[in-house]
Amino acid sequence: MSILKIKGGNPLFGKVEISGAKNAAVAILPAAILASKNHCTIDNIPNIEDIHCLERILEGIGCKLERNENSLIVDSTNISSINANTEDVRKMRASYYLIGALLGRFKKARVELPGGCPIGVRPIDQHIKGFEALGAHVTIEHGAVTVEADRLIGTNIFFDVVSVGATINVMLAATLAEGNTILENVAKEPHIVDVANFLNSMGANIKGAGTDIIRITGVKELKGCNYSVIPDQIEAGTYMIATAACGGEVTINNVIPKHLESISAKLIEMGINVTEDGDSVTVKSNKEFKGITLKTQPYPGFPTDVQQPMSSLLTVASGRSIINENIWESRFKHVDELKKMGANIKVEGRTAILDGVDALTGAVVKATDLRAGAAMVIAGLIATGETRILGVEHIDRGYPNIEEKFKSLGAEISREEK
Repeated sequence: MSILKIKGGNPLFGKVEISGAKNAAVAILPAAILASKNHCTIDNIPNIEDIHCLERILEGIGCKLERNENSLIVDSTNISSINANTEDVRKMRASYYLIGALLGRFKKARVELPGGCPIGVRPIDQHIKGFEALGAHVTIEHGAVTVEADRLIGTNIFFDVVSVGATINVMLAATLAEGNTILENVAKEPHIVDVANFLNSMGANIKGAGTDIIRITGVKELKGCNYSVIPDQIEAGTYMIATAACGGEVTINNVIPKHLESISAKLIEMGINVTEDGDSVTVKSNKEFKGITLKTQPYPGFPTDVQQPMSSLLTVASGRSIINENIWESRFKHVDELKKMGANIKVEGRTAILDGVDALTGAVVKATDLRAGAAMVIAGLIATGETRILGVEHIDRGYPNIEEKFKSLGAEISREEK
């Protein structure tokens, strides 16, 4: 078991390189299943546990993988099984993308129901609605989803709610369906655009990703390609917020500033200096900032995945802050951990009210999920004394080399194995 130990109080200075986007990569790797000819070479793959988990899953169904630093070669030409039922599948939410990919290519799939972070109810009803609309028969029994179709036929599908997972999963299945598919009320996050671009690089015909309507013209086959994953919007936002909280000046490199606009806008509203320059963003902070009201929204709104790190910053903001969590109903589990460090927070349903305190104090806390783990790291960096963070396996799911990156900026952070 790993523990992160942090001695807080140091300002952050320097440059940090952002890795490939976790939320894009965990969909792009299953999407590579759709290539029946040649292999895919995917660059800018983040070195995180969720990716390692997916690698094991893909190898388990017959894909051949070869890793070279931040690149991964995926050869799916001789897949031997459409049945994904390992422990890795069960513990990882994004494993449900295997359903859409296997269904698209083989017209059948059996995938164990996935897990992931305990941040609220995350049904797959919209995924099922899309698969059935394309002509698949879906059953859920013995803890697994089975989908089968004689043919997949393009159609119009209107999602009842905006869902990133359903948008991507149905898009995967529809790429090889017969005729035209129109997806309406879709999610617009950057990683959806990235997956669509990846599929198009393999020969798919997808238009409109990033808007409310995605139009897909089915093709007969997809081939391997070379592709590079976009930078991680959430990792970048985490380092922006950490710099604002700790004080100092950090340039965050390898980013797409447009993807960060909602985060930059809130930091600027608090009184923090944020400047953009090409593929980098620089944050400068003197640790004097005011509270704000924040609402999480689907892209291009403020991302729910950044809400928890942002709450650590707001614990020491001047005055009162209010966070309205509009995406997940259980995304304030980290609040009790922040309270151990002296934060003044009251949660009422999906709303958190934070009254800023002068300082947090170090304590033994735990990461309850991935983004809560990032929140605890930021809290530890600004707290007086020493903070020990348990549950580091959650953090490792989405933040590559987090202690090394923060060390390079001047933080006192280390990992211990117990």
